[in-house]
Amino acid sequence: MSPRPDVIVVGAGIVGLSIAFHLKERGASVTVVDRAGVGAGASGVQPGGVRQQWGTRTNCLLVQESLRFYADVVGRLQMRVDPGFRRCGYLFLAHSERVLERLRANVTLQNSLGVPSRVVSAAGATELVPELDAASVMGGAWCDEDGYFDRPQAILETFGELFDVEQRDVFDVDDLEADAIVVAAGADTARLLPELPLRAESRTLFFSEPIGERLLEPLLVSAEKGFAAKQLADGRLLASDLREGLRANVRLGFEELLPRLVYVALPALVEGDYDVTPDHQPILGQVRDRVWVAAGFSGRGFMQAPAVGRIVGDSVLGAGNDPILGEFDADRFAEGRLVPEPSVV
Repeated sequence: MSPRPDVIVVGAGIVGLSIAFHLKERGASVTVVDRAGVGAGASGVQPGGVRQQWGTRTNCLLVQESLRFYADVVGRLQMRVDPGFRRCGYLFLAHSERVLERLRANVTLQNSLGVPSRVVSAAGATELVPELDAASVMGGAWCDEDGYFDRPQAILETFGELFDVEQRDVFDVDDLEADAIVVAAGADTARLLPELPLRAESRTLFFSEPIGERLLEPLLVSAEKGFAAKQLADGRLLASDLREGLRANVRLGFEELLPRLVYVALPALVEGDYDVTPDHQPILGQVRDRVWVAAGFSGRGFMQAPAVGRIVGDSVLGAGNDPILGEFDADRFAEGRLVPEPSVV
């Protein structure tokens, strides 16, 4: 009979595996279970973007810590494949004074934390993205340290190889026998912990075939138009309608903002779910006797997984409670302590 594990982690996505890794590093016996295997949910389809441009202090700090981990990830995880982080830059556009003012406030916050972002004019935006038609643009925010991993799945797979992941469904966390249980199952977390205000929000990514010519280097985001686009390292163009997931809306985004790309076909689509809370911030920490949670990341689980792994791992082992746990606890919804993140896309 196998020994009873110290910790069971439910969820073999990037967040769950990072928590398991940090627990294992600290000497815990860890079992990871997932009903469909490693990276079967949102982690398996995310494109690998990491940005420091956020509208709340805590999200900036979580990504900064995670970037420090990722900078040494090849050696830390003894990876056979370099995931290849590229600092392509992220450009957020504003089409109204209201949104431009919010981007200015975000940049002020980011700069206070050491993030080298800056506000740009419409002319400055076209210097960064020559393909941009800036007729409707009032300005934007830019950070050249933001970027993408060419092979993000290599990180997920390497994390997964550190554990003998049990592929089985969990119907009731109270039936699991362990000293501690961590539920990091993305949108499925709501099924296991129905008392938490979590819901699934669908997202669709559209991809072209590989294109030899470089047509778009930075990632371009227009929240007001519900549009985002980027050309990946393999030449494929990635685009998304941030509202309804419609290819027709992506086409409208191309026509208005990137007319050079309007004839690029987008035959492939990948569908997935964000796990979302009312303030678009995660729920982290203990929620029941011997039960912890890490869910509700609104699509930024990959960006923040290393920092979340450390913070939740420390809490599970009684090695410290980071102040972030008090900010992102489950009680904040009932107590009216929401901390809305304005920069979710």
